[in-house]
Parts: sequence; C-alpha cells; structure tokens
Amino acid sequence: MSEPFDCAKCKETLYGRKYIQAEGSPHCIPCYDRLYANTCQECKELIGHNSRELVYEDQHYHEQCFRCMRCGRSLADEPFTCQEEALVCNDCYCNEFSSKCVACDKTIMPGSRKLEYGDTVWHEECFVCRVCEQPIGAQAFIPDKGDYYCMPCYEGKFAPRCSHCKQPLTQGGVTYRNEPWHKECFLCTGCKSPLASQPFTSQGEDPYCVKCFSSLYAQQCAACSKPITGFGEGKYISFEERQWHQPCFKCSQCSVSLVGAGFFPNGERIVCKDCNEK
Repeated sequence: MSEPFDCAKCKETLYGRKYIQAEGSPHCIPCYDRLYANTCQECKELIGHNSRELVYEDQHYHEQCFRCMRCGRSLADEPFTCQEEALVCNDCYCNEFSSKCVACDKTIMPGSRKLEYGDTVWHEECFVCRVCEQPIGAQAFIPDKGDYYCMPCYEGKFAPRCSHCKQPLTQGGVTYRNEPWHKECFLCTGCKSPLASQPFTSQGEDPYCVKCFSSLYAQQCAACSKPITGFGEGKYISFEERQWHQPCFKCSQCSVSLVGAGFFPNGERIVCKDCNEK
C-alpha cells in the first residue's frame, strides 16, 4: 500500500495533480496561492503562481498592473519614476515635471547635462555665445539685455577701451577727463609713477603727481617758499603777484593770522592793523 501524498493544508491527495513545494511540504495550487501569493498593490487581487510578479519598494504588482498612472503604458521594461506615490513613465514625467530648454524648447531629460542662470535652463550644448555661437559651458560669461556673451566676445564688442593702450577694460579702471584708463596705464607725465592710488593734478591735458607738478608748475608761498599745490594745506591766499598758504598768511611782526582780517603791505612784508599803527 503506497504512502499518502496529500496537500499539507487541505489534505487532499496530490496524486495526478500539480503541486508546489513550500516550507518543506507539498501544497496544491489553490492552497499555495492562498497561503503564499502576494496581493497586487494596484488591483488588490492575489498574484497567482503562474503570473509574472514585479516588485518595487516592497510592493508587489501583476505585470499588467505595473503601468504608468498617466498614459497607462506598461513599466515592466521601461524606465520610470515615482511622483507623489504614483508610478510614471519617463516620457510622462519629463513632459509634466522636467524643465524645457529656453533655446530649443525641448525637454531636458533627467540625467542630461544642463545649465541654469536665474530662472532659465538650457541644454549644455544650447547655451552659446551670442557672437561666436560657441557653447559657453563652464566659462565666465556676461549677460546683456537677454543675450549671453563669452568674455572674449563681450570684451571685443562692448568693453570700453583704455585711452592709452586701446585694450579693453575688463575690471575697474580710472576715469580721467571722461575717458577710461587701465590703472597701470594712468601714469604721471613727469616721473611715470602710477597715479591711481595717489593725489594728482593736471597741467593742460597732462596728469602729474603732486611732486612733479610742484617742481614744474606750482607757485611758491611768499612766506615759506614751498610750492602751493592745493593739496595738504589746501586753500591759499593771493595778493597782487604773491601767494601764501593759508596757514602762512600772517603778520610779519606779531605772527597773528591775517586770514579774513585786514592787513597792510609793507614792502615785501605784510602786517596787521595793530602793527601798522605802531
């Protein structure tokens, strides 16, 4: 007499029937499905032993139920993503959520290289210089009235040019007589020292440092014989053919300041009213 060969769950004989071994015991197909089959996340039905089962983030699906929630296409062999707990194919996701290139108006696919500036997005190959039409990539660029320029093209087209060397100014320079200069080009006419970081004045069209201007052109103070430059001691007093630094304009006898007061010339000297009356 043969030993019984029964389903471990329902105890019905398995002779002549299909069965599945599970946990060391044979099970008839109906019992196996009830005990071990997963429930489809989409249709809530059991996924039978003879159905293709797909798993995503610990959730189980029939093959036909694993589809895009927008267009309904199967995702079994398609790239997809999850948007707000809904499965979406790559095309639907891109059409709905991905940015569009402002240059070509095509979708920028996830994972592709892109460039962003402000609120605008480009494919890397679409972000080109307005003049040379070459991709700018990671280079420095200048935005101007809705267009974008690589540095060499912008300098050639828009940048002011130094009055001395005629080359573009790409950084801060010096303005002299309403004309731009590189700092390194703006030099004293006399000694050729840079004037950008020191006081300077001019004679005619030419700029001079204080030292050169003083030695070449400045009037001398009638009291101290030093040049009157307009720098440092600042204001000066002029009388007939003579000039004085303001602090030097004082009585030759008592040394009281004559700035804003009456005075009397006495040959090469000037005196206050009191000394004049003595």
